[in-house]
Amino acid sequence: MAYRGATAAVAHALSRLARRIQYLAEEIHDLQQRIATTVKAVAPALLELRGIGPDSAATLLIAAGDNPHRLRSESSFAALCGVSPVEASSGKTQRHRLNRGGHRQANTALFRAMLTGLRWDKHTREYLQRRTTEGLSKREIIRRLKRFLARPSTASSAMHSPRPLDNP
Repeated sequence: MAYRGATAAVAHALSRLARRIQYLAEEIHDLQQRIATTVKAVAPALLELRGIGPDSAATLLIAAGDNPHRLRSESSFAALCGVSPVEASSGKTQRHRLNRGGHRQANTALFRAMLTGLRWDKHTREYLQRRTTEGLSKREIIRRLKRFLARPSTASSAMHSPRPLDNP
């Protein structure tokens, strides 16, 4: 059926748009595979952590790679990611707050991993319950969980000993 006038123009535009969407979907798929392959080659231990997929792992690796001079200790990586505790005490009240600085994408990657842990990991949910009954706020518990994810026994250890790529 042949279209005429405005209908033909709309049909042509929709056809081109559909081809463009297909091309972009293929490109996204290809790039996701490349990211996953690269992360597996550089820091496979990072992918073994609950809640850390190829995208989050790549984000953490980029944050660490952009600032290698800042990664002298566990606390420096936590500060880089914006999950280090910041003293917010006054008078007799002793407390910490979330660090609002740091690499925002790395902080978001740790937040997503923490949410995944809260949803799927029994031990993380038990930790949340225990700390809630101790009187900690949910914000403080989230800060502590993200800080835990940034410790050397978890994410940062996988990034401190990366394997080099065979062919960059």
